Amino acid sequence: MGRLIQSMLDDLSDAPDRFASAVSGSAIWGHKSSAALQSRRKLSDQGGKELIEVKNLVKKYGNHLAIDHLNFKIEKGKIYGFLGPNGAGKSTTMNIMTGYLGATEGEVLINGHDILKEPEEAKKHIGYLPELPPLYMEMTVQEYLDFAAELKGIAKDKRESSVEEVIKLAKLMDVRGRLIRNLSKGYRQRVGLAQAMLGFPDIIILDEPTVGLDPKQIIEIRELIRKLAKDHTVILSSHILAEVREVCDYIMIISKGRLVASDTPDNLEHLMDEAESVEILAKTEPSNLRDILNPIRDITGMKTEKRADGTTYAVLEVKDNKDIREQVFFAFAGAGCPLLMLNTNRASLEEIFLELTQGETGSKLLSAKREEAGTDAGDL
Repeated sequence: MGRLIQSMLDDLSDAPDRFASAVSGSAIWGHKSSAALQSRRKLSDQGGKELIEVKNLVKKYGNHLAIDHLNFKIEKGKIYGFLGPNGAGKSTTMNIMTGYLGATEGEVLINGHDILKEPEEAKKHIGYLPELPPLYMEMTVQEYLDFAAELKGIAKDKRESSVEEVIKLAKLMDVRGRLIRNLSKGYRQRVGLAQAMLGFPDIIILDEPTVGLDPKQIIEIRELIRKLAKDHTVILSSHILAEVREVCDYIMIISKGRLVASDTPDNLEHLMDEAESVEILAKTEPSNLRDILNPIRDITGMKTEKRADGTTYAVLEVKDNKDIREQVFFAFAGAGCPLLMLNTNRASLEEIFLELTQGETGSKLLSAKREEAGTDAGDL
């Protein structure tokens, strides 16, 4: 355990030093501005090109395997959600992608540049907000952003306008003269986001950007993320399902350092074989309900429960997730039997998350959740 902790401490340093390391070499403007802007224009013209490619990434702390041969690609123009439980390896991956940490094996290419071998070139394309923003508490917002702009290599004649623009985007106009230590956590997050936007990089990476914020602050940060996505590719790391579902176009689920699923939210909800079933509530006996539904060939299984009020609640398993609601409706109508409820029950992203990241424990929680949902539905 001592070796593990020491290995982790060796990789991490104080926040201000890490901040300086992260942004140095991120010159988008200045004497390199023309080349950088030309590079961005070329990138914009190449639809579908990978901005980030992670290849066989491994990170070990002593004998602890934090990242286990991770592979994925990030394309431009989307909001990506990097989702996983606490300790899954999300922050470690973010830190390697942004050059904060070295990898044990593998490589991370940022617009074709290896972050470990060509850090200055790679960092030109990245803006990063760590989970704990590396802020200087004794600086004002204006002083801090001026300092960050200087570290990023933004030319003096461009610095003022660049800082002014991110202050407006992050809605910091009213607090620009205040000390950062006197700001609320929500405003500190905005300052961190403004720093990440400086130089207007192609990629903005946000690690747990809403942790510890109140509901109003969370809504404000979400709105800002959506605004950023109009001109940037955004990668959002979070363990909060609602957060990812709310703002992301594409979700990657990581568990124990491995990528276990990667797709759009809608497609992920179709992921499991038993992801969809049909719930019904009819005013009849279980035996009669079965007789009514027997002719429907796409029903592969049926669970029924007789209720005290004379109704029967049933969950129907369906072949290939076919939509059988119309057949069910006409079957009951033809039999003259009142159908009180007819509902398609698709597995939610929360259920899939449990299934993929918690193994047997997740399956038990998933089953319990479905049973509870079925009982509640039958009582309606």
